[in-house]
Amino acid sequence: MADALRRLVNISSYGALQSTLESWYRDYHVNSCDQNLNRCCGHYAGVDTLKTRLLPWLGTCFSMARPSLCTDDTGLQLKQDSALKEKQIRELSFSHDNNMQKMETQLCSTRLQLDSVQSELAEVQLELDDTKDQSATTLLATEDEILQLKADLRAALEQLEVYKRKVEVVDEYERQVRLLREEVSYLTSEKSLLQDRLGRSLSSSPLPRRSRPSSPSRSETSPTRAQLTRSSRHARLLSRFSDLYAVERLEAQSLLRRYVQDLAMVQKIIFIAAMESFQTAKLAYRKFKLRVRKSLSSSHVGPGTLEDAAVDYIVHNLDLYDVQASVDDVISTMNVNPRISFPPEVDFTLVSGLIRETCRLAFAMQTLEPPLDLAFTSEGELYSDNKYRRSYDSELAAPLVLYHVWPALTEGDSVLVKGEAVTRRGALWRSRSRSSSPVRSRSLSPSRVLTFSSTRSESPGRLSASWL
Repeated sequence: MADALRRLVNISSYGALQSTLESWYRDYHVNSCDQNLNRCCGHYAGVDTLKTRLLPWLGTCFSMARPSLCTDDTGLQLKQDSALKEKQIRELSFSHDNNMQKMETQLCSTRLQLDSVQSELAEVQLELDDTKDQSATTLLATEDEILQLKADLRAALEQLEVYKRKVEVVDEYERQVRLLREEVSYLTSEKSLLQDRLGRSLSSSPLPRRSRPSSPSRSETSPTRAQLTRSSRHARLLSRFSDLYAVERLEAQSLLRRYVQDLAMVQKIIFIAAMESFQTAKLAYRKFKLRVRKSLSSSHVGPGTLEDAAVDYIVHNLDLYDVQASVDDVISTMNVNPRISFPPEVDFTLVSGLIRETCRLAFAMQTLEPPLDLAFTSEGELYSDNKYRRSYDSELAAPLVLYHVWPALTEGDSVLVKGEAVTRRGALWRSRSRSSSPVRSRSLSPSRVLTFSSTRSESPGRLSASWL
């Protein structure tokens, strides 16, 4: 056993084992057998165990398996095999360490490549984000340009309509010039005739005009001033109606668009304001005419009829028309109209300028014979080329009127100036669906009843609504 221990010391496989073996080898010859066994096997009853169990078993096994084998040689062979295995293990461990170092080197290289790829990916992502931002900015700019172009197109179309109106006004002015020339020639001839009659009347016996029953009346010999200027006033009022559409209507539309975004509702408000202004002005004219006739009836002895004298007086005194009262009546009527809506923070006084000019024009048109009036309209009516022009956003093939932009001006049964209407398919169904409640009757308008009985009627010349 001492020789085997010496050989193990000489082998020196492991450092700790080597030092333990060297320490054991130095004390081997000093210790007893039991101490050496305890030193070899440990302090857990190693001697008793070897004596009672291991040694008999080893003796029996060695004697049965290979009785001729030497115990020392077998132990040495096992030690040599263990050393060889240990050497192979060290070689494998060294090879494993080398492989691990190579793999770690490759891993570091791969990590560096991965970091480089990630940095490149981040740069590409930034470039992609920049491209997206630029594309979004370009798209927004393009949309803004499209909206601006649409707005410019709409403004150009409106300007085109204005220019068309102006061209029509120029044509109307030319027609008026022709009418005025004809009237001037007529007035010149009438003047000559009157001068001749005046000269003959002065040369004859001067009698009072009332005592000459044989002389013809003024209505039979010469027309009144209102009749003489009818053609010129007719042409001037037609021109003013065209200007009302081309100027005041567009100004009112621009003003309303600041508070009402819906263009259709704005156009409906302007149309209803024009219709109500005409109705109110016609009523005011009848009341004013009755008051004038009542005032002139007691003193009228002239050659003309009382009706001609009243009209002549109204023509000369149009400024006596209380237009502000009519404006208030129109605004009161529009406030209770169920077909139009308006923001609560403002009121219809925004279009009072348009209402005032329309009332004045309508009042003056009533002095003509026959008087000028607006054509009857209704939502969903059949479109007529004789009464209307289609708006630029209308459906050309639609047969029905969705809503009106401007009324047509008529003289009797003939249309003098066309109006404007918007046509859509299914206009009748839309108008019925919107007007679920019946449209308020003009004769039952509370604003009108209050107007008739208001304090403005305290003037002795004014009339109440029951007189009409």
